Amino acid sequence: MNQPKVNLAFDIGASSGRIIAGFYQNNKIHTEEVYRFKNEPIIVNNKRCWDLKEIYHQLTLGLKAASSRYRNIASIGVDTWGLDYCLLDDEMNPLHTPINYRDDRTEGIPEELPIPFESFYDKTGIQFMRFNTVYQLYSDFKENPDYYQKAAHLLFIPDLINHFLTGSSLMNEYTVATTSQLINAYTKNWDDELIEQLGFPKRIFKDIISPGETAGLLRHDLAEETGIKPIPVISVGSHDTASAVAGIPLRSKESAYLICGSWSLIGIETESPIITPESLTYNLTNEGGVFNTFRVLKNINGTYLLQQLKKCYNKSSHDAIDFPDIIQAAKDAVNRHFIIEPNHSLFMSSDHIINDIREYCRSNKQGIPNTLGEYAIAIYNGLTNEFSQQIKHLEAVLNHPIETIHMVGGGSQDQLLCQITADLTQKKVISGPVESSALGNICMQMYALNQLSSLSEIRQLILNSSHLNVYEPTLTT
Repeated sequence: MNQPKVNLAFDIGASSGRIIAGFYQNNKIHTEEVYRFKNEPIIVNNKRCWDLKEIYHQLTLGLKAASSRYRNIASIGVDTWGLDYCLLDDEMNPLHTPINYRDDRTEGIPEELPIPFESFYDKTGIQFMRFNTVYQLYSDFKENPDYYQKAAHLLFIPDLINHFLTGSSLMNEYTVATTSQLINAYTKNWDDELIEQLGFPKRIFKDIISPGETAGLLRHDLAEETGIKPIPVISVGSHDTASAVAGIPLRSKESAYLICGSWSLIGIETESPIITPESLTYNLTNEGGVFNTFRVLKNINGTYLLQQLKKCYNKSSHDAIDFPDIIQAAKDAVNRHFIIEPNHSLFMSSDHIINDIREYCRSNKQGIPNTLGEYAIAIYNGLTNEFSQQIKHLEAVLNHPIETIHMVGGGSQDQLLCQITADLTQKKVISGPVESSALGNICMQMYALNQLSSLSEIRQLILNSSHLNVYEPTLTT
């Protein structure tokens, strides 16, 4: 029996990376996890950085694992987190170790730029976050003036991995480039006027490649080393949020999505950007999506908070806990009024989150939480309260109600989070698929290889292939 064609999704997040194999069989997409590795920041010169050498090493091991399992690998697609990048010289030597967006080097930088944020927003529609690429770049050039002469290429993390895989690709993929706050939302290209005003060298910004185009072929030496043919490396929605939204079976314009990963991303899909005084007030962002769509959304600190709680609690306790223990503790908490603001500066890079939660609650006159359940419920209340607020903001800019919230990603497996979200928003919540970013990645590869023809066809296939759970809101008094 002939083995179906296999598409490999390199789906790399801010805490782990996976290689997921996808193949089409019996009118469904089937996925298998081939390889998984940790992806955690390292400290270099007192800065929180990414260990690219280790990422490359792990991806090579993952390719070898895929080669040993599958005979008919057809393509590769890469998606990662946004914002972060590497500057390279003319000979493709990195000028620095890529810095993690949670590093504090951009504190105070936004106030130094010669362009007010409102002017950025009018052109790019990108929300204000102090770690947007534009502020990271400004910090880099301020701290290292020699970069003005040395820097020849700016590659975002998925661009850099595509270059590693092909040895040739030197392009900026559209969806991840929009997170820079330097892509014009209307032209869908670099805004030369903003770049000139900021004094950045224009040569570092590469040609834009769209999702569904081919970035290049797998390097011959890498193909020989891993046992894989020189197959196409496809430009997918390389920002993992773009791939995730492509992988959600949205059913109507009244449907919102909620991607529950290290970040919680709540938003809607539109055909045009929404850049209005109201969207500016709400600090909603307009990131690029696949098939010329826009992702109008809000970034909320997400399961990173629960990850840090687990890590912090295990350091101070003899009894190791995992996420099911945190969920149960939250359910059993007696004092359930504690609540944090997820995007408060205390929690952006919180290595001591228990102390930070206690301090936040104390300073906001809530009392002081003392148990695992109270710390956990403070996070759950903070997240779901923010979800509810942002749904109201989205409804206001859309001028019509949202009926359904599609929750995907790892956090969509958390039944407590799903039910509290349904109850607080008073919306039906549909959870799944968990692996929406890998599914979106794989389906964009299939589109590039002429196996799928449209976004609606992609979503129907994913709907046919997925098990979804429904949470109805409980009436509140």
